[in-house]
Amino acid sequence: MKTIDISIKIGFYQVEELSTADQHLIQRAVEATGNSYSPYSRFRVGAALLLADGTEGANQENAAFPSGLCAERSAIFAAQSVYPAQSVTTLAIAAANEYGLMRDPIIPCGACRQVILEIEDRYKQPIRILLYGTAGVYVINSVKDLLPLQFIGESMK
Repeated sequence: MKTIDISIKIGFYQVEELSTADQHLIQRAVEATGNSYSPYSRFRVGAALLLADGTEGANQENAAFPSGLCAERSAIFAAQSVYPAQSVTTLAIAAANEYGLMRDPIIPCGACRQVILEIEDRYKQPIRILLYGTAGVYVINSVKDLLPLQFIGESMK
């Protein structure tokens, strides 16, 4: 038997330590939480993407919970439908509950991680991910750091 050690490094920054562009993108993700339709969970998630022009998304719930869609995928699918030739360079995510913005950054669900991975693979470039919490921001250089064992189209060949 062989043991494989998989480790990742994630930067943890205060908002003011980030570039002006990153701060602006995080602010847009925070604002996008206000567009969330989440009457059941009251857990509002907003995502903003950096393309030539930014695209925002927010989670959309449905009483039949699997019918809803996460903010990350809402933003990515919207951007891909309008700007199919442009890659996503950065994705910022913020969340709030009924008491306000979350203290700790939230992490994309498995389905969102897979979609982000497919976009990275499609355009052959990593997507920086900014996970915002009021206590600080996780900066991740590629979704592969959140998904160290990947399944992509090439995996089926």
